[in-house]
Amino acid sequence: MAVKNWIDVLKSSKKTALIHDGKKKIHYLFTDGNEMAEEYDLKTDELISRKWRQKSTLGVQGVWQVEVGEPLNLPAGLDCDVIKENCSNPVFMRKDTKSSFQWRIRNLPYPKDVFSVSVEPSERCIMIKTTNKKYYKKFSVPDLDRSELPLDGSALSYTHANNTLIVSYLKPKEILTLEQELLKEVKKLKGTSEGDVDCKTQ
Repeated sequence: MAVKNWIDVLKSSKKTALIHDGKKKIHYLFTDGNEMAEEYDLKTDELISRKWRQKSTLGVQGVWQVEVGEPLNLPAGLDCDVIKENCSNPVFMRKDTKSSFQWRIRNLPYPKDVFSVSVEPSERCIMIKTTNKKYYKKFSVPDLDRSELPLDGSALSYTHANNTLIVSYLKPKEILTLEQELLKEVKKLKGTSEGDVDCKTQ
C-alpha cells in the first residue's frame, strides 16, 4: 500500500490510548483483526516501541512480534527451563531516531572493517555479513514496505563501537511526513491513566 493508503488505514483503525510511566501507549485494532501497539515518550514524542499481533487463518490471536524496541523476553515455561539462549549471542533490535531507522546488534566483538552492510533492492532488504563468516543477517524495513517506497543504498550507513554494530537508514521525506501526520493523530487521542476504569475506543 502506498503512503496515503497506510495513513488512511491508521486513521480508520480503532484506537485506545493509555498514559503510564511517562509513556503514551496506543493500541490500534484494524478492520482485518490485526493489532498494532505503540509506545511514545511523552516528553520527546519519540517512538519507543512498536509491536504487531496478527490473527491466524482460524481466527486465533498470534503472539506479539516486535518491530521497534527491545525484543520481548517471554516468561520461561516448563519446556524452556532446560534450553536457554546464550547471553553472549548477538542481540538484534531496532531503535529509531527522528531522522533515521536504526538497528543495533549487540555482542559482535569484531572490528568495523570485518562488516559489510548493503541494500538488496531485488529482495527489498538490508544485508549484514562479515568477512570472517561469523555473522549474517537479512532484514526488511517494514515502514518502506507498507508505504511501497524503494530502498536506497545511499541512505545506508553503519558504525561499530562497544561490541555493537549500529546500522542507520535515513528516512525518506515521505516517511517523515507520514510520521508527522501520525504524531498529530496520536496527540489528538485523550489517553487515560492506568487504573482509570473508562478506556474508550475511538
